[in-house]
Amino acid sequence: MRFTPKFTPTRLMVGAVAAASTVALAVTVMPAQAATSAATAQAWAPAETAAIHPGVQTYTSGGQCTANFVFTDDAGNVYLGQAAHCSGTGEATDTNGCDAGTLPLGTKVTFNEGGSLISEGTQVGTGTIAYSSWNTMHAVGETNANTCAYNDLALVKVSAPDVAKVNPSVPFWGGPVGINTTGTATGDKVYSYGNSSLRGGITLLSPKTGISLGDDAADGGWSHPLYTLTPGVPGDSGSAFLDAQGKAVGTLSTLGLAPLPLSNNIGDLSRELAYAQQHSGIPGLRLVPGTEPFEPVL
Repeated sequence: MRFTPKFTPTRLMVGAVAAASTVALAVTVMPAQAATSAATAQAWAPAETAAIHPGVQTYTSGGQCTANFVFTDDAGNVYLGQAAHCSGTGEATDTNGCDAGTLPLGTKVTFNEGGSLISEGTQVGTGTIAYSSWNTMHAVGETNANTCAYNDLALVKVSAPDVAKVNPSVPFWGGPVGINTTGTATGDKVYSYGNSSLRGGITLLSPKTGISLGDDAADGGWSHPLYTLTPGVPGDSGSAFLDAQGKAVGTLSTLGLAPLPLSNNIGDLSRELAYAQQHSGIPGLRLVPGTEPFEPVL
């Protein structure tokens, strides 16, 4: 069983994971030089002052999550990733994205800092949901059980006036420097930045390190179970995870109860992004590398 760590004032989603056939997807990864050129073509805000970045809080119809990575496309649009379940509308037990209710594309999302149980903090920007794996799987009639259970990525298109506030670097750690397409092995270190409102806006609690529990072949590489020193909690949903080389490896989806209590499951970003590239209709959709070097200081 697993908890889905989205925080809303009224519910915490709980559900069971189905295991079935695997799916093979090939993500389009830009060469390092080309990726760097694409990143520098956009006039990103300085990392130290950017108001919108990986780890910023997102609010969707009252539900609070955490943004993961920055993405762009051939038209120069800028997107922040969040968990698709952050716009879910169903029951607390709905974690299968192929069956769960979800808000439509175009739903407004706000980017906030300092949100807590008392208030949503300070709004620093806005966007709209431009892609959701849950909506997309409904539309294409997805039937692969692993894809349905673990494909949990949405893209929030940043409003044009707010694009100048964006920096793609993961706070505290720097990076990402690319995309991990090979998974993780038991004992591999991972790095994350979560910003749940349950922490009362105390960002010093946001950086986390963890240890991979190894990939589970049963889910076809869609999910990576791991432990962090303090597990992701409701509101951390969607948080970015980097591997030991600073590559984007996954996005926080669930908190496990059994058989690995207080572990987290992260959705595999290479598969989530490949699915979006195939089905979103967004030409040239790609991850943006950070402007700051990856420095695993802890």
